[in-house]
Amino acid sequence: MPVLDVSELNVVLTVLGAFIVLYGFISVKIKQVWYLGEALPAVLMGIVLGPIAAKFLDATQWGSAAREQEFDITLGICRVVIGVQLVIAGFQLPAKYQQTRWWEMTVCLLPVMTIMWLCTTACIMLTIPNVSLLAALVIGSCVTCTDPILSQAVAKGPFSDKFVPRDLREIISSEAGANDGFGFPFLMLAVYLIRHADLKGVVFKPGMSAATAEAAINGESTMTGKGVEEVAGMLMKRASEEMGRLGGGLGKAMEMWFVEGWLYIIFMSVAIGAVLGLGSCYVLRFCLRRKWIDGESFLLWPTALGLFTIGACGLLGTDDLLACFVAGNALNWSGQYLEESEKRHDEVNSCIDVILNFGGFMYIGTILPWDQFHMPDVTGITIARLIGLGVLVMFFRRLPAIFLTYKFMPNVCKNWKEALFMGWFGPIGIGAVFYVEHTRGLFPKTGEAMTKEEDDMTAAMVPVVYWLVLFSIIFHGLSIPALDAFYRWRGVQPLVDEEPVSKMMASSTDALPNNSFVDRRGSIIQNNRFSRPDLAEACLTGACPFWYQSLSLSATQPVNVLYYTLFVQLHPL
Repeated sequence: MPVLDVSELNVVLTVLGAFIVLYGFISVKIKQVWYLGEALPAVLMGIVLGPIAAKFLDATQWGSAAREQEFDITLGICRVVIGVQLVIAGFQLPAKYQQTRWWEMTVCLLPVMTIMWLCTTACIMLTIPNVSLLAALVIGSCVTCTDPILSQAVAKGPFSDKFVPRDLREIISSEAGANDGFGFPFLMLAVYLIRHADLKGVVFKPGMSAATAEAAINGESTMTGKGVEEVAGMLMKRASEEMGRLGGGLGKAMEMWFVEGWLYIIFMSVAIGAVLGLGSCYVLRFCLRRKWIDGESFLLWPTALGLFTIGACGLLGTDDLLACFVAGNALNWSGQYLEESEKRHDEVNSCIDVILNFGGFMYIGTILPWDQFHMPDVTGITIARLIGLGVLVMFFRRLPAIFLTYKFMPNVCKNWKEALFMGWFGPIGIGAVFYVEHTRGLFPKTGEAMTKEEDDMTAAMVPVVYWLVLFSIIFHGLSIPALDAFYRWRGVQPLVDEEPVSKMMASSTDALPNNSFVDRRGSIIQNNRFSRPDLAEACLTGACPFWYQSLSLSATQPVNVLYYTLFVQLHPL
């Protein structure tokens, strides 16, 4: 006799599939008319169907329903969602982009991120009670990075197709991909400063002294008293696990930050990503020449490369996000992968992007810690404080950094208007969730630490980071529709290329991309397209002939249109 099987798997599949189908009915309206994208609707759906409302989706009940299992589930989902999309974002940039724009990327990853980190820390110190400066630095580092998924939607979305220059779109996409993995040095610096602080200056909880802590870390057993021995035993265990207070002073903290944070986590990740990406680049070139690889395998290569990179870096304990982005850039280092995927009308990677966005952001909506957003008697956090923090972070986290540095990047950010756009759209999303869940594993659980500073930090960082993620998704998700309404009111005209992209219509029922039209031959003429292999990119990377480079003029200037046309016809990329 048939029976209902209301298992968690069946519920999740039903809900996710139904949402994708319902979203698809009006997807053109949502993306190209209302400019809402996938993130905001998916998060709202997760909230509605999560434990706080309909109770259809509850990660605590998945699998074996083990206690606190959702932390590991969340970290794993974030790694997969971000890692795969970073590989895709990397290969969609022009060939050798990081080599060409090394100065702009250096500015974005060092001074810009440092200013963002410090400004965010200041906002947290002003609004969140009971957190020390070092604790605020840890929390601030979790939300310093611009989210790569939401930023890709801004850089490559329908609104940017109409109004945002390609140079600016490319640097926003590249910066978001790189700085999400480059956030580890900021996080680990704050973590090491807490972990290796001089124990003589640390205020421990009652029953624990600096001498007891130092003796426990050194493995000495001269302590007396049952309570002290128990505390010392706990501390020795944490020292062996590299968690909580370890002592050593500032010198030890900086040593660990340089050796482990930079040499192992950052440089090792870059090396792994470069080896995997360049290896894939040459292997694909070899296979394509001999026609050994079919279309499905070719287009799924970035996803497979992302999954392998995530797993390999996870095994080694390095920065899998940075490695994925480097691998994506190296995959298209010669420009061949992007060129070939365009020839094959690649929609596979776009579909993978969408599915990951739906699943990832809907999951974020279901795990928001609503009960921790207002705990005045426990953490001192209130809804009013969080709203104030959200407003401060939106205005002072990124805008000051971009306005202070945009004149050092004149090739990609040409004026204050472009700087305002670049500074305004620095969203916080799944990347911040990844960092806060990763940080949980670096400190004892709330109430189990040896100091009140650590307890206050671990109690505050989850509601603060998750609130900023929710606030940013709503704030930035509605900013694009608002900006579009402003542009309509001001009569701002879409960007028009001298040499727009021309491609055949796949179907008469297919919706046209924004900023495009159909010519007399039935071809789609698209302006300001994000990813395209063209002469300007070829000359940017040194791939075009010497006689064209010697002109020292842009391929889009009228004087060069004839040469551009001849080159494309005689030397198709």
